[in-house]
Amino acid sequence: MSPLLAHGPSDLLEGRWVPLPGDAITSRNPTRPSEIVWQGSPVPAHADEAVAAARRALPAWAALPAERRFAALRRFRDLCKARAAEMARLITDETGKALWDARAEADLLAAKVDITLDASEHGGLRRVSGFEIPLSASRAGRTWFRPHGVMVVLGPFNFPAHLPNGHIIPALALGNTVVFKPSDKAPAVGQTLAAWLAEALDAEGAPPGVVNLVHGGASVASRLVANPDIDGVLFTGSWPVGRRILEASLDWPGRVLALEMGGNAPSVILPDADLRQAAIEVARSAFVSTGQRCTCTRRLVVHSAVAERFVRTIVEMASKLRVGDPLADPQPFMGPIISAEARAAVLAAQERFAAGGAEIRLPARALESPSGGHFLSPGIVRVDRFTLSEDGPGADVEVFGPLLRYVVVDSVDEAIAQANATRFGLAASIFTKDAGTIERFLAEARAGCVNVNTGTAGASSKLPFGGIGLSGNHRPAGAFSLDYCAYPVAGMIESGATAPLPIGMTFEESWLDEGSNLS
Repeated sequence: MSPLLAHGPSDLLEGRWVPLPGDAITSRNPTRPSEIVWQGSPVPAHADEAVAAARRALPAWAALPAERRFAALRRFRDLCKARAAEMARLITDETGKALWDARAEADLLAAKVDITLDASEHGGLRRVSGFEIPLSASRAGRTWFRPHGVMVVLGPFNFPAHLPNGHIIPALALGNTVVFKPSDKAPAVGQTLAAWLAEALDAEGAPPGVVNLVHGGASVASRLVANPDIDGVLFTGSWPVGRRILEASLDWPGRVLALEMGGNAPSVILPDADLRQAAIEVARSAFVSTGQRCTCTRRLVVHSAVAERFVRTIVEMASKLRVGDPLADPQPFMGPIISAEARAAVLAAQERFAAGGAEIRLPARALESPSGGHFLSPGIVRVDRFTLSEDGPGADVEVFGPLLRYVVVDSVDEAIAQANATRFGLAASIFTKDAGTIERFLAEARAGCVNVNTGTAGASSKLPFGGIGLSGNHRPAGAFSLDYCAYPVAGMIESGATAPLPIGMTFEESWLDEGSNLS
């Protein structure tokens, strides 16, 4: 068990750490699979207890002045800054992420608090701040914001700290309470995140139950989503799971759903591009985090005028990427993929594409290591065309690993059409110097994050982050995460006594006299 865990494997219910003995879920270090990071057996009934605890804590937490809530979040921020190295090491141990990559994720935890509480012109707090306007000489119109209530946060394994934190912080800031279920592939990171939140909340006198933690797999997630006493589900994961969340919420139209569901991101390379810039950014975006980011470049669309030399360069770069132990010195670019099953899935996809006629320019291979880690080299595959079909070499599927497919095109029109040949729509990028082409791509690329002369992977937390199509439901996170954590209420406040009498209505002052005998 990881020595970095403050508690043994446990759920957090209304401020109590409840141990989870057993081994139904075992998280292993992908670099050294014999090393157990976290092990325990979930208790499904804890899902209901956690929701009830969050419901009990809601009135007192929502009623606190905003600055009291913000003080707890700032305390959490300070804990994250002081313990960033500890969190980075735990992320590396549990996910196999290279240490430099894990440290970048750990640093985002504190930054999210500052971004959430930014009240400047472009800060999110401005959009959820109430206002009042005059409607007449005696009547004011007022808008204020209320928290939705109990929010379920379902976290992923690829950013097991940053992505759930990106939901939890704005939810708490606006007065919601939270039930957090981390990925069953990264329970130790999720538990540590919850422990730090609980520590900060307790120190600021928050009621118990503001943040609750429930471990488990799909069945526990389903039980949480099926609970009629929740008010929102904030989710990062795959489209099939997102679809089940939508289906399970049909009878609660007022439930807020913020769904980020992966991607199949394209990068377009045109003849006038700075090819050095493009090559570095494409290689980085395709293979960073071992290809396990939703924004990773999965599809490369390259113009025929530069295709051969550009692809040759990408193949060379990919073949020379340092893959190895995330803690090694010098540090690798890529650590292992999350599991043996994930590695097998990438290799199986490569085999399917090849069987359908794709050309393997650089084969992805399982890499042997003395530790038995789940190491995998990058792969690059040429296909004739990308399609909306789920079958064939150009299939519209998200292969969650370091496998890049590419097509060659002869025009800008064809390039944009191929970039848009997907039902997903999280990220897209183009490399060109032509201002007209840039503006066209910004207008026509079907994605929620559209970049120019930089890769698809990576995003600024100062901007919205989310997708369309199978990637999201128009509730972007990032700087816009506050928007889905509260709802506006409109009121008209009358201070006069000049209510007009509608046509056809009669009123006599004498009717209000005490003792009047009305028929």
